[in-house]
Amino acid sequence: MSLLFAEAPALPLSAAGPYVAAAYIVFVLILLIYVGIMARRLTRNSRELRELRAQLEARERPGAALDEADDSADAEEVQLP
Repeated sequence: MSLLFAEAPALPLSAAGPYVAAAYIVFVLILLIYVGIMARRLTRNSRELRELRAQLEARERPGAALDEADDSADAEEVQLP
């Protein structure tokens, strides 16, 4: 395998420059897309975690059961024709 690379002709730097620049541009674009996707996931996970914590705190509050019972009773009283 190393003999193959030794025998392959190399491009002069003046001719290889545009290809190297294009490779760096593609790499940076892929990296930016990856970082954007991870940022969106982090934001979504943080929001879901806040919601779950709020639900857990509401469940652990002593008066939460009474509040939920009142809310469900109110919902049953309102009926549309």
